[in-house]
Amino acid sequence: MGLTVTVLGCSGSYPSPDCACSGYLVSHDTTHVAVDLGPGCLSNLQHHIEIPELSGVVLSHAHPDHWVDLTGLYVALAHRYELEGLPVHGTRQNHEMADLLSAGVHPVFDWHVTGDGDEFAIGSLRFRLSATDHYIETHAVRIDSPEGTSVAYSSDTGPAWELSALGAGIDLALVEATYGTDEEAVGIKHLSAAQAGEAARAAGARALVLTHLWPGSDPAVHARHGEAAYGAPVTIATPHERYTL
Repeated sequence: MGLTVTVLGCSGSYPSPDCACSGYLVSHDTTHVAVDLGPGCLSNLQHHIEIPELSGVVLSHAHPDHWVDLTGLYVALAHRYELEGLPVHGTRQNHEMADLLSAGVHPVFDWHVTGDGDEFAIGSLRFRLSATDHYIETHAVRIDSPEGTSVAYSSDTGPAWELSALGAGIDLALVEATYGTDEEAVGIKHLSAAQAGEAARAAGARALVLTHLWPGSDPAVHARHGEAAYGAPVTIATPHERYTL
């Protein structure tokens, strides 16, 4: 099996009635990595793999909509499956908050504190991080398969960060587009749909998925502005959608 990305959740900042917050399952052969685990994502994950099949977790930052289902994962691994040593890569803030809420995450998680520019492997996949323009330490993530296919995930960012910081040859870009119009995004460290489209076009991304839409947004507005800036059709992320590279 090649590189696949399954949307576990894509609602921005808090869950909408039918959509969990940020989370993506990136898979290659028997490697399955959750990139972010916002509220609702652990439930959705189990529609696609069994919890013990998870190879690792990569957390972009410590805002709750991107990671709090890690606490449920801890309970499942510790008390249902009695498993230890799952690799988790996240910021120091992620580590401190998870440790507090779970009353100690070791030895269930093999925690690796992340920093700007870090590179590491989980199973057959390689990861590269880039610090974004956000309110707390936040890392965008690039994932490369052994065959050379790649996914880039912006996480949360303002326009001062560029997707091209993750390098060339991006096959699929998952870019946050919290706001449908530029006017809504003024002075905010999140992107509009047009800014997301511009970022993907500048990076030469071959396909663009807009994600992290503010609940209640009109996806058609996001798509229209995103496509105008990107110069090609875009996809709006939806839960359980799978992209195969």
